[in-house]
Amino acid sequence: MDLQDKKVVVVGLGRSAVAAALLLQEKGAKPFVTELRAEAEVQTHCDALKALDIPYETGGHSADLFVDVVLVVLSPGVNPTIPLLEEARAQSIPIISELELAWRYCESAVIAVTGTNGKTTTTELLYQMIRNCGDSVALAGNNDTPFSEAVLEVPAPKYVVLEVSSYQLESVDTFHPWIASVLNLTKDHQVRHGNMECYGAAKERIFACQSWGDIAVLNADDPWCSAIELPDGVREVVFSLEEWALDGVYVRDDEIRIGDTFLAPASIVPIPGQHNLANALAALAVMYAGSFNMEAALTALEAFKGVEHRIEFVAEVDGVRFYNDSKATNLDSMRVALATFDVPVVLVAGGQNDPGTPYETLAPLVQEHVGVLVTLGEEAEKIEAAYGACVTRQVRASSMQDAVMQAKILAGEAGIVLFSPGCKSFDMYANFEERGRDFKRCVEALSE
Repeated sequence: MDLQDKKVVVVGLGRSAVAAALLLQEKGAKPFVTELRAEAEVQTHCDALKALDIPYETGGHSADLFVDVVLVVLSPGVNPTIPLLEEARAQSIPIISELELAWRYCESAVIAVTGTNGKTTTTELLYQMIRNCGDSVALAGNNDTPFSEAVLEVPAPKYVVLEVSSYQLESVDTFHPWIASVLNLTKDHQVRHGNMECYGAAKERIFACQSWGDIAVLNADDPWCSAIELPDGVREVVFSLEEWALDGVYVRDDEIRIGDTFLAPASIVPIPGQHNLANALAALAVMYAGSFNMEAALTALEAFKGVEHRIEFVAEVDGVRFYNDSKATNLDSMRVALATFDVPVVLVAGGQNDPGTPYETLAPLVQEHVGVLVTLGEEAEKIEAAYGACVTRQVRASSMQDAVMQAKILAGEAGIVLFSPGCKSFDMYANFEERGRDFKRCVEALSE
């Protein structure tokens, strides 16, 4: 794109917005960032823009925002249907996501992964595998490093591994990954997308611009993934915990195989749970499809320690083991976490959730895997109503510190405390990372 000396508006202020504004500035454009929240709520990002000498506004949007503007870039959290954008569309100003902006300047081969659950673990694992193959690679997207920031790296890495959300995919146009993967699709983000069909359609946009020579990696065990129709010429490679696959990676008799070829024992996967075995299969399927060195990939897998906030072991305090699964922002993630443990746990759950979230669907699993329930946050009462009859005891906590202390007492001399909220964090925290780190701080305070 030729944006030299042209005004571009970035809507929404966060990490991705700062990176997008810097990328635009580097390409000669004149970025301007607009944010509805007050400056105090986004102070860190405002300070970053000031240091870059990039103009911005907070606390609302100016009346002449789109005058002489040639492009609008949306931060991932900004809904493309908000009324603010109607004026831009009336003036035929293109509206794209930060993901799309970065793609248009990207010189690396892109491997993109989306899905409801497992994205972060799979992309982190892919990053480690490709590094172990000796190739230069960046990890970016829906994590701590925006895609725009990775694109600014000099020299450009050979590969960029992207974690991609449905929010980011809503406003892409030419985004064209070499390898794209959808790990799974379960009910999530219904307030934003409206229904599963729209949510699934947003995810499927990851394949929209793929063509001959490109690769799609899909979960053969997931009905939504199995129903995805790929563009002509795209090679489909699958992974499965259940089914034999000629062109793909699967498990049979506790062995990981590609077609009829033995690859490794399933026990090579060092992080617990069937969901993590599936994530490992997905990463191996990408490496196989991309003709990477599989021996190097397996070595990286065997050494993989997992990802922060994903059933992360925190500490053992007086015989009680604490696990941080703050990334469990929906019921499907909670289900996966509960199924990981063979003994009843003290479950700490709660937060903010979509209206009508069907907590009762997990009641049988809670009855099997949870001994004591500790609740907190906006959804505490609903969670108690759904699971109270399934546990031997339940208590409500007034804060994270209170939840950790009560869970420690209730776990006894040898037990497991699992913080797997099953809810989003926005009632008490800015994001699930902040929530998970607070949980860990509280656990560390106990050990001290």
